Parts: sequence; C-alpha cells; structure tokens
Amino acid sequence: MIIIIMLGIAASIRGGVGIGRRLSFAIRKESLTWYRNLLIQNQSDSFNHTPSVVCCFLWAQRPGVVLENFARHMSTASLELRTDNDFVRFSITKDGYSAKEKKSMKKVPRYVKMSKKAKLNELRFYRLKAKKKMNSPNPEVRIRYKLEKAKRKEAWLIEKLRKLEVPKTPGEAYDPEILTEEEKHYLKRTGEKKKNYVPVGRRGVFGGVVLNMHLHWKKHETVKVTCKPCKPGQIDEYAEELARLSKGIAIDIRPDNTIIFYRGKNYVQPKIMSPPDTLSKDKALEKYRYEQSLEHTSQFIEKLEKELENYQEHVVRYKNRKEAAVDSTIADDGLSQITNQS
Repeated sequence: MIIIIMLGIAASIRGGVGIGRRLSFAIRKESLTWYRNLLIQNQSDSFNHTPSVVCCFLWAQRPGVVLENFARHMSTASLELRTDNDFVRFSITKDGYSAKEKKSMKKVPRYVKMSKKAKLNELRFYRLKAKKKMNSPNPEVRIRYKLEKAKRKEAWLIEKLRKLEVPKTPGEAYDPEILTEEEKHYLKRTGEKKKNYVPVGRRGVFGGVVLNMHLHWKKHETVKVTCKPCKPGQIDEYAEELARLSKGIAIDIRPDNTIIFYRGKNYVQPKIMSPPDTLSKDKALEKYRYEQSLEHTSQFIEKLEKELENYQEHVVRYKNRKEAAVDSTIADDGLSQITNQS
C-alpha cells in the first residue's frame, strides 16, 4: 500500500494527470479495503482515526481543489468510519457528525406561505364556526362563546397595558420643607384667589401636566390642578403622583377635585421639566382607551358568568321538577293498579 501511495505522489508531481487520477482511485479503493479488514479484526462498530494516511494520497489529487478544502479542516478534523446496516461510510468531521447529519440538524422548518384563496377559505371557516355558535338553539353554547371571546379580549387588553407601563426611576432625594399653619393658610388663600390652573383630563398624569406646572411656577408660587373626570378616591392618587414628579407640596385638596400645589421656598426650575418616567400625550390617551375598554370588558364578563350560573340553576330545577313529575305519575299508576286489584 505504501508503494502505491508513493507512486501516486510521484506521478502527480511529474504531471501525469491521467495516471495520477487512476492511482488516486486505486489508493482510495486500497484504503477502504485496509480499513474494512482492520474493522473486522478489531470487531468495533465505529472509531475515529487521525487522517495521517489520507494526507499521503491527497497529494495525488489536483492541487488547489482538494488540498484547500482539506487544509481548512486539517487542525481539528478526524476521519470517522461508521457501519450502519453492514455498510462502511467515511466522513471527515470536527465534532463526530457527518455533513449530512449536520445539515439535517440545522434544518429549520420553513414557513409555508399561504395563498390568498387559502387565507380566505380559512377565515370563512372560522366565521361560519362562530356564526354556528352564535345562532345555536342551546343558550349555554351562546353564552359560553361570548364568554370565551370576552376573556380573550381581556387578556389582550392586559398585555397592551403591560407594554405601556413605565418603570418608576428612583428620583433624587429631597427634603420636603416644613410649613407652619399660618403659611399653609396664606398659601391656600393665595392659590384660591389666583386664576392660574393646570387641567388633568382623561389622559391622567403624564409628562405634559408636570411641564405645565413648572411653567406656572415661573411667575406664581402656587398652582391649581383640576381633575375632571375623576373617580372617587382618585384625586388622592393624583396628588401623591404629582408631588413625587414635580417635587412640589400639596397644600389643600378641595371637594371639587382641585389640588393646590406650592413650589417651595428654594425652588429651582429643573433642566428637564417633563420627567422621563412618564408617558407622552399620545401614549397616555392610548392607555386611557385600553383601561376604559378593559373596565367594560370585565363588567361584561361578570354579567355573562352570572347569566351562565342562572341558566345552569334553571336547568337543574327543570330536571328535578321533571323527575318529581315522573315519580308522581309512577306512584299514581301503582295506586290505581292496587285499587283495581282490590
């Protein structure tokens, strides 16, 4: 075998292309026979062998084609011999897997693009299915379909609101000023007399509200914040949130949902008047719409659950009444038979 390899190398060096190719084929055949005999002697299923012998007969190939591909994997490659169903296979790999096995491992299921007609057929199928449930003669099927649809919408709205949540950044530590009762009374009267105010509407507290408060505090010590519409108890949340964002002091909360804020004795206008941990005007409106829709959807779900519960109770009462009627008829038939026999 070594003589054949040396002849192949010599023929390839001298330029004998045809002879070199025939000898390289003979070398491959001889190496396969040698490895098969070695495998039978060792009686092993598979083993790795460093391609030292292969290096010899690869010189017999055309330069620039095989050598470049082989040198690319020369550092960590290994020649692997596998026997599957009495067949001998060779593969040069880095991690013990053949190229075909690697290709099948890396293969990702491709997304099959649906045609326009297939999409329309699928939508038509789902519409017919929903229509069948909506027009079902069984009231329970109709209620359960509406309930499932409402719960899906509720989950979608909760996910949307979760994305719109802004994490509260830890603000700078500040020492709130201590005001006496006389100062509070004077600031309260001053704030009531002045006409400057900041509205808080359906968007709630967002960056624009705090910005307007700082703009009013340029010329005035106090500012009124009017909240309309405002739910019961929501005015206190607004006062706490605005005091945290603006670093102002809430002097008074009036019954008409108005808060009077004092800027402080040592007030300095910040460089960024709109805090970064607040929503923009458009995002605040979007959040309000989602919250309103979620509130109505949760109320609708409660109504459907109560309706389903009432219907199930009605079905149970109807079954009990029917069973009682059947029992009474059986008892009457038994009494009539007894009287006839007597």
